[in-house]
Amino acid sequence: MHELAPYAASEASSRGRRHMDSAPVQRTEFQRDRDRIVHSTAFRRLEYKTQVFVNHEGDLFRTRLTHSLEVAQIARGIARALRLNEDLVEAISLAHDLGHTPFGHAGQDALNECMRAHGGFEHNLQSLRTVDLLEERYAAFDGLNLCFETREGIVKHCSRENARLLGELGERFLSGTQPSLEAQVCNLADEIAYNNHDVDDGLRAGLITLEQLVEVPLFAEHAADARRHYPGLLGRRLIHETIRRMINALVCDLIAATARNIAVHQPVDIAAVRRAPELVAFSESLGEAQRNLKRFLRGHLYEHYQVRRMASKARRIVSDLFLAFTSDVRLLPPQYQAPADAAPVRRVADYIAGMTDRYAIREHRRLFCVDEG
Repeated sequence: MHELAPYAASEASSRGRRHMDSAPVQRTEFQRDRDRIVHSTAFRRLEYKTQVFVNHEGDLFRTRLTHSLEVAQIARGIARALRLNEDLVEAISLAHDLGHTPFGHAGQDALNECMRAHGGFEHNLQSLRTVDLLEERYAAFDGLNLCFETREGIVKHCSRENARLLGELGERFLSGTQPSLEAQVCNLADEIAYNNHDVDDGLRAGLITLEQLVEVPLFAEHAADARRHYPGLLGRRLIHETIRRMINALVCDLIAATARNIAVHQPVDIAAVRRAPELVAFSESLGEAQRNLKRFLRGHLYEHYQVRRMASKARRIVSDLFLAFTSDVRLLPPQYQAPADAAPVRRVADYIAGMTDRYAIREHRRLFCVDEG
């Protein structure tokens, strides 16, 4: 590993794990976190969970798994340039979507609505619940027993009400302080990945067009640059050349702007990072370009009638499953019927959130179609 900056997260400054654990051999504590995440059941399920397009709609669209890998790749590059802890950013990146429901944000919104009277549902908190409690791999403890810094990075957003329930992990949401720079990097690497790759998937699906995207300055600039270097370039190669230029521009801008922020505030250690304003950021111009791309995707892709149709089906499936299971918990698999750690309704949410897209569809058929066993 490269030499860490004094303000990077390190084992020496780690707040440790929730449960006593033996020291790792031939790897760091954050490498161990990454390895535990990769070997978890929840991580494997990401292969069949939606990013935007439902899994059965095509083999080449992003899933939560491929998205998480892309976030990790982007975040590691940023971390290396800023001399941050690459192992920690990789662990956070790979774990950040572990608690996501089937069917992407439509599934999350539906489950949140179902759980409104019971504390709601938020995928960041469910990711934390997954690594803290729901994974059953070790004899000595529930969950994966990850380091504080990894768990901190998983919880990107949190209401004050929920923060009060998280103890030390929720303090920053109440005090207005910041997480580690590694967590901040992962947050924006996530944004870079899904915005740019949703463009790719939207074009591949035929729901948005190159002609529409020319109205987006960030895309138009880099498409023109690709054409200047390769006159006559068309089709998938033009799309890939444009998107990789967009990603590179955003990553380079983020590194430069963050380095300037660090130079201004001069944090001497991770404690100073937590007291400072948010340091990982885009420049003003690229930040606005990124927001403009997000607005385009919201208006032209996420609100496209075909995406809305699938989202409508997804909400119906999640809502039907929730109602069926909460009406009669005996319909749940035995391990979810009598939990000691939470109310039955929360374990219904655990069960649904853990489903892949195709499992949720099959479970819905089993419960509501008379010809299914």
